[in-house]
Amino acid sequence: MKLIVQKFGGSSVRDAQRIRNVAEIIADTYKAGNKVLVVLSAQGDTTDDLIEKAQEINPRASKREMDMLLSTGEQISIALCAMALEGMGLPVVSLCAWQVGIHTTAVHSDARITKIEAERIQRELDKNKIVLVAGFQGVDRNGDVTTLGRGGSDTSAVALAAAFRADLCQIFTDVDGVYTTDPRIVPDAKKLPAITYDEMLELASQGAQVLHNRSVELAKKYHVDMEVVSSLERKPGTKVKEVVNMEKTNIAGVAKDTSIARIAVVGLAHNPGVAFRVFDLLGKAHINVDAIIQSIGRESSKDISFTLPRADVEEAVKVLENNKSVLRFDHVTVEDKIAKVSIVGAGMMTTPGVAAKMFEALYDANINIQMINTSEIRVSVLIDEENATAAVRAVHEKFFGGED
Repeated sequence: MKLIVQKFGGSSVRDAQRIRNVAEIIADTYKAGNKVLVVLSAQGDTTDDLIEKAQEINPRASKREMDMLLSTGEQISIALCAMALEGMGLPVVSLCAWQVGIHTTAVHSDARITKIEAERIQRELDKNKIVLVAGFQGVDRNGDVTTLGRGGSDTSAVALAAAFRADLCQIFTDVDGVYTTDPRIVPDAKKLPAITYDEMLELASQGAQVLHNRSVELAKKYHVDMEVVSSLERKPGTKVKEVVNMEKTNIAGVAKDTSIARIAVVGLAHNPGVAFRVFDLLGKAHINVDAIIQSIGRESSKDISFTLPRADVEEAVKVLENNKSVLRFDHVTVEDKIAKVSIVGAGMMTTPGVAAKMFEALYDANINIQMINTSEIRVSVLIDEENATAAVRAVHEKFFGGED
C-alpha cells in the first residue's frame, strides 16, 4: 500500500464546486488502495481578503497577530473538504498544524519547519482515514501559531512527504504542469514532461509561481518524488527529479519577478568589512537579499546596490538608517519600478553563448539592462518593470520559437 501526499492550492478549492472536485480526486486516490495525506491552501483570495480586513483595523498589526488571522484560511479549507469527503461516505479527519505537531522557528510570517511529530497522523492513517492537514502553518516553541510565507503550503506538503517517506508528493494547481514560461504571457509556452530539482528551484526563486522555492529545496534534500499536476484535468503533469535529459534546448524556462526593489547604499566608507556589516544587519532582520553589486569605489567611498522583496523595503531602509552612524554612508536610494527576468537551465554549464543569446534578444527588443546576476544554471537581468512582459516574450521566442 502506497502513501500519497497531495497538495491543493487556493484556486483548486476556491468554491464549493472546486472543493467537490478536489474531494473526488482524493477519493479516487484512496479507493485505488493508497493511504492519502492531503495538504490544502486557503480558498481563492481568502488570504488577500484577510490581509485587507487587518488593514481596516490596524495597518501596522504585529506579525504574530497576522499569523493568527491568516492561518484561519487553511482551517476553513480542510474542514469544508472533510465535509465533502464525509458526504461521500469516506473516513476522514481534518487537522491543524498544532494538532499534528508541525514545529517551526519563531519568525512570524516566514517561519521554517524544524520538526514534524509523526504520532497523530500515523494513528489516523493506521485507522485507514484520509488525513487533511492545514498547510502554510505551524507552531513555535512558545505554542504560538506561525505561518511559512506565501506559497508555504507547498513546503508543508513536501515536509510531510519527507517525514513520512511518501511514495509520491503531488502538487495540484490550476495548470497542468511546469511550462517554459507563464502561458498567460506566452500562449505557445511548452509544458515540460520533467525538470530537475535545481532548475525548478532556480525558476521558483526567480519568480515562477508554480512551486514555493523552499518546497523544492526540501524535495531535493530528502529525495521526495514530486509531480506538478492539474486539479482540473486528469492528465500527466511535470515530474521534478534529480536528472533530466534535455536534448533540444539548453534552458528549461524563462521567469519574471515584478515583486522586487533595488536599494543603493551610497557613500559607504571604502574600508574592509563594510559589506559584511551592511548584510549582517539585514540578515539579522530576516531580510533576504538577492543580486548584489558593489561599485569599484572612489578614493574614500563606495556604493553597494542590492535587490530584495518589495515588501521588505521599508524594514530594510529602517535598519540601514538606524545604523547610519555605524555604517557611515551618505544616503539610501530606493527603486521599486523594476523587474527581474531570468533564464534557467542545466545545459548552460556545458554550452557557451547562452547568456549572449539572451542579451541579443533584449537588444533586438530595445530593452535596456540595468544589472546582471548569474549562477551556474541561471542568468538574471534587472530591467524597467514596464518592459518585463515584452522581455519574457522576446527571450522565450529566442530560445523556444524555432522548436516543433
